[in-house]
Amino acid sequence: MHIDILTLFPEMFSGVLNQSILQKAAEKDAVQYNVVNFRDFADNKHSSVDDYPYGGGAGMVLMPQPIFDGVTALKEQAKSTSPRVILLCPQGQRYDQRKAEELAKEEHLIFICGHYEGYDERIRQHVVTDEISIGDYVLTGGELGAMVVVDSVVRLLPEVLGNQESHMKDSFSTGLLEHPHYTRPADFRGLMVPDVLMSGNHKLIDEWRNKEALRRTLERRPDLLEKIELTSQQEKWLKEVKKEYK
Repeated sequence: MHIDILTLFPEMFSGVLNQSILQKAAEKDAVQYNVVNFRDFADNKHSSVDDYPYGGGAGMVLMPQPIFDGVTALKEQAKSTSPRVILLCPQGQRYDQRKAEELAKEEHLIFICGHYEGYDERIRQHVVTDEISIGDYVLTGGELGAMVVVDSVVRLLPEVLGNQESHMKDSFSTGLLEHPHYTRPADFRGLMVPDVLMSGNHKLIDEWRNKEALRRTLERRPDLLEKIELTSQQEKWLKEVKKEYK
């Protein structure tokens, strides 16, 4: 995968992209990062990228020219005709794990990180393929949102995680929140690991994990249960879990 990031603050990405899984992914040639200051594409003598909005109002608006030309240049450099061009924006689609899995199948992603009051509408209409919001709140710019999306996508690429099954049972990947985890010691200051996890009976362990995933989802995110189709066995387990609350 090739990932381009258009931003006014490229230095914000140096620490994030050069640590942990994101760095290891690049070292394995699973991904290439290219962080670009879109001010470099401004065609005016002051290298301005924003201007006052037509019709008046507070704040400044990002001009279309630097973004249009920046995206065109990145497409040409990557010899890519149809990359996903992602605008980080509070008005965008709420980001989730399914979107991450969808983007992980692409070969080329271009992220546009905005600042100021917003974007010239022509950027949305003629450059962007996806508008993404990481939550119902407003940040200073799109950089932190881009970091979140890049991290969630890159970890899904083949061979990036040491264990390829690691992400398959993550929270949201199955539609449910993930089951609890325990490690050594079995007795920590009188707090015990559930006996079933030390039983060696993989069938019982799998059943416990499935029921606990359903329990945790029911307790913390019951809305998720309305969005997925449970198997008949999961329906049975969910009924058993609900009975425990009566």
